[in-house]
Amino acid sequence: MTHTINDFNVTNRESFVEFIDLLREDFLQNSESWESKTLPDFLEVLSSYAEGIQGYYDNTKQNINADKPDWKTFSDIFKGARIYE
Repeated sequence: MTHTINDFNVTNRESFVEFIDLLREDFLQNSESWESKTLPDFLEVLSSYAEGIQGYYDNTKQNINADKPDWKTFSDIFKGARIYE
């Protein structure tokens, strides 16, 4: 089965590494759907999204405490940063 960024389940360090590889491929194949086109812009947005991730979890009624992150939390931050302005 071919995974996409949105359906890939990150549960541990190994799957996070696979996720990062998928993230790279997604940018190479779909960069037009990414808000940030440069690394400095992406890192700025990544920082902002990481700061506000708890709001995302609260708004989507996910029972996740971003102050006790796991590998999924990190992948959620990267996924969100792709489309965050």
